[in-house]
Amino acid sequence: MDPVRNPYAPGAGQRPPELAGRDRELQQFEVVLERVARGRPERSMIITGLRGVGKTVLLNTFRSMAIQRLWGTGKIEARPEQSLRRPVAAALHTAIRELAPRHRAPDRIEEFLGILKAFAQAGQEGAGRQKASVHRWSPGIDVPAARGRADSGDMEIDLLELFVEAASVATDLGVGIGLFVDEMQDVQPDDVSALCAACHELSQTGGPLIVVGAGLPHLPAVLSASKSYSERLFRYARIDRLDRDSADHALLAPAEREDVTFTPGALDALYEAADGYPYFVQAYAKIVWDLAPQTPITEHDIKVASPEVESELAGGFFGSRYERATPAERDYMRAMAALGDEPVSTSAVADELGRKPSSLSPARDGLIKKGLIYSAERGIVAFTVPHFGKFLRAQPE
Repeated sequence: MDPVRNPYAPGAGQRPPELAGRDRELQQFEVVLERVARGRPERSMIITGLRGVGKTVLLNTFRSMAIQRLWGTGKIEARPEQSLRRPVAAALHTAIRELAPRHRAPDRIEEFLGILKAFAQAGQEGAGRQKASVHRWSPGIDVPAARGRADSGDMEIDLLELFVEAASVATDLGVGIGLFVDEMQDVQPDDVSALCAACHELSQTGGPLIVVGAGLPHLPAVLSASKSYSERLFRYARIDRLDRDSADHALLAPAEREDVTFTPGALDALYEAADGYPYFVQAYAKIVWDLAPQTPITEHDIKVASPEVESELAGGFFGSRYERATPAERDYMRAMAALGDEPVSTSAVADELGRKPSSLSPARDGLIKKGLIYSAERGIVAFTVPHFGKFLRAQPE
């Protein structure tokens, strides 16, 4: 098989050749775009799921759909140690730049950019070098910073005022603005509160600006802890593994465009190996294609390729995450794995290790911060990566 013609694309956020099994979510977002275009109030949208189910791919696809409707868009990736102020400023700068050439009032754009610059520079001052860098930093906007709007230093007040101004610019053009936030569970608590408050105000006034977030399964709990009304504020879409028909379609559609196909036995073997998880489907298909001698790809080809796929996943998808953990955190994850693949109680993990639950809090909190486990409800933890328990059980002590 010609590796140059290999259509499969396993990668972080890399769009697969066939976006299978996500029709429902795409239709939901199409409704959101259409309602906003007609001036009707609409909720922002949140995508949740484990690692490797295609959250970032779907987020990028939503953004492309908004761009096709001539919206202004910007995207950020949240980080636990970083305030949203500068990333949001940069993302909205991108969105407004997309709209500016069509706006009939250049002064209106300059006015907004002055407010945006003020917002970006209004963060809390630190000490020493950090204090100086706050004043030196510029978002690349060649207008003077405005005063009295979105520059109080209070993120909740400033973000709301900034969103209202941005929505007003979009209203002038009869379009919307989409702010796309990946890894949203890593947004700092104060910034989560500010985002929710701003979205709440916009949903009441019908301002054409929406936030579309993607994050791990516990993201709804993070939002709910910030604002009690968050469960009514967002439209939630939980994505998971593909069903059999969708997984087969993800394999067959791109292959058949290259005049290649799979036998029924090969499709059975691939679904069992990948378990329907989109990243695994692409990872197996990529290597199977490269190693298969000819079409149709057979069950024997899957068996030949499986050791290489598993080795690559162990070194990259699983291994890179495992290496980030401290020895104590690795012990915690091994204890979780020993208890099975379903979510487990923290008390059961403590019993497995022969320790008091309170003594394991640092390891548990460290794993949550590193995005290796999550806690959707009090006292329960689970891996963020599918099949991670299976990987750990296969590792030598």
